[in-house]
Amino acid sequence: QVQLVESGGGLVQAGGSLRLSCVASGRTFSRTAMGWFRQAPGKEREFVAAISWSGGRTYYGDSVKGRFTISRDNAKNTVYLQMNSLKPEDTAVYYCAATMGLLVYTEITQYDYWGQGTQVTVSS
Repeated sequence: QVQLVESGGGLVQAGGSLRLSCVASGRTFSRTAMGWFRQAPGKEREFVAAISWSGGRTYYGDSVKGRFTISRDNAKNTVYLQMNSLKPEDTAVYYCAATMGLLVYTEITQYDYWGQGTQVTVSS
């Protein structure tokens, strides 16, 4: 079992920044690939970013490349999502997820554990 708790969401103006955090407990975090997803009202949940267990490999959705950065601190059992140059279309509930798989995935179906989500609202 893995428990995930996100924090750091809030209201920000367009062009601003936020950093989301996700603290994990349970399964050995340092050997678990992690991902961030988001879901806007009326839309499907979409991939945002993912990171390997070592932090050596990262992947990003096309809409956030160059603006968002995923990172992790295995000593703190925490994965981060630094979001810069935020746009109103980034408004969504952001979810942290963990996979039992051996690789880094972009597909929602490959993730086994999910946090409760944190709301990010970007005003224009």
